[in-house]
Amino acid sequence: MLAATVRVTRDLDAAEDAVQDAYVSALRAWTREGVPDNPGAWLTTTARRTALNALTRRRTLQAKLPLLLEPDVPPPAENATIGDDRLRLIFTCCHPALAREAQVALTLRLVCGVTTAEIAHAFLVGEPTMAARLTRAKKKIAAAGIPYVVPDDLAPRLDTVLAVVHLLATTGHTAPSGEHLARTDLAERALDLARMLHALLPNEREAAGLLALLLLVRARAATRGDVLEDQDRSRWDPALIAEADALIVAALKAGPPGRFTLQAAIAGVHAAAPAYEDTDWPQLLTLYDVLLRVWPSPVVALNRAVVLAETDGPEPALAALDAIDGLSSYRYLWSTKADLLRRLGRHEEAADAYREALRLTDNAAERAFLEARLG
Repeated sequence: MLAATVRVTRDLDAAEDAVQDAYVSALRAWTREGVPDNPGAWLTTTARRTALNALTRRRTLQAKLPLLLEPDVPPPAENATIGDDRLRLIFTCCHPALAREAQVALTLRLVCGVTTAEIAHAFLVGEPTMAARLTRAKKKIAAAGIPYVVPDDLAPRLDTVLAVVHLLATTGHTAPSGEHLARTDLAERALDLARMLHALLPNEREAAGLLALLLLVRARAATRGDVLEDQDRSRWDPALIAEADALIVAALKAGPPGRFTLQAAIAGVHAAAPAYEDTDWPQLLTLYDVLLRVWPSPVVALNRAVVLAETDGPEPALAALDAIDGLSSYRYLWSTKADLLRRLGRHEEAADAYREALRLTDNAAERAFLEARLG
């Protein structure tokens, strides 16, 4: 709704006001008349009409007249190449005048419907900190008069857009809180956006890499509730795996891989193994070494430590884990550390680490898993 309404207003605050007014109208109208057959279309139409009515009250009516006609005429040329309103708004939110983290956070919140708490979790910061960042970003857009239009050259904003879609997929893959392990709606939305990006920019290697990564995640979704070594690989989707593999091979042949292509290649190694014990751990370690150079990140270092445990044993992996900074509030650091300590027979320390992971976990499915391991 917000993405469609911004196309009319070219003003974020006005669009948000119109969307809220549409919800109020729905509460009144639907109470009297019942819920319509297509509630989403009703809400979107009402929001756009509300926005148009607001525009007519402005003194700059003549300047805004082309926008008032927008629903009945082809969109402006710069919008013609992007058929999805959400994708269009992602590109417009990722304006270089905003800090990179602000671009990503604002787009996740406004375009993808991710809550402030979920975004804070993805950035490993507190919810008040993230709320303040979002407020500052919106004020900067208003103060700078940043227009909600698609730039002629999309390439400079592509990396941020890819990061947004990747974070959306990550949030969908494991819900930060709630009863369910995953947020399927967010994961599917991310996959749809990745497909659109690849179709829009077929020669961009990292767009292909991101699509391949999300296809592999989707291919293994049926076994998502089990740890990797216990997953029934016959339930994985071979068609999606094959589609992803073709994208990875093409991206690797086209030039040096970026972080999304490397992550897809890592997921591809897992998908190619017929059984857990057949996993090519040395190849995975090599890929993580390259990924760590391309994308230095404490989370990448954590995942590399998990692979190191399979190639060199739990003790070197634990040492690598202890050398990572910045993840003290990250539940997967503590659950990984607990598992390594358990494998080393250091059970009391492992139990303490499991308790710390539980303290940091709000997802009910993950809590049940950790409690079982602790027991």
